[in-house]
Amino acid sequence: MSVQSAFFEHHEIRRVYDENSETWLFSVIDIIQVLTQQPDYQTARKYWNKLKERLTKEGSQSVTNCHRLKLAAADGKHYLTDVATAETLLRLV
Repeated sequence: MSVQSAFFEHHEIRRVYDENSETWLFSVIDIIQVLTQQPDYQTARKYWNKLKERLTKEGSQSVTNCHRLKLAAADGKHYLTDVATAETLLRLV
């Protein structure tokens, strides 16, 4: 898997290309941060955690389709981060 960043309106979106499935996996929190226009990463992370909790209670399969991969953070360390395909992200939106 190769990690590359994409930019949307001057916001970095972390993404990984999976050669096996030939799909891009995007950081869910990065997408949420852009869509909710949150300047703070932690606020976007809390928003995603609450949304994920609510969707799980509703029985949504979209949350199940989110996987966790280690991606580099702003501090240079690698942390487990929820990632999803573009199709799954559109279902979440």
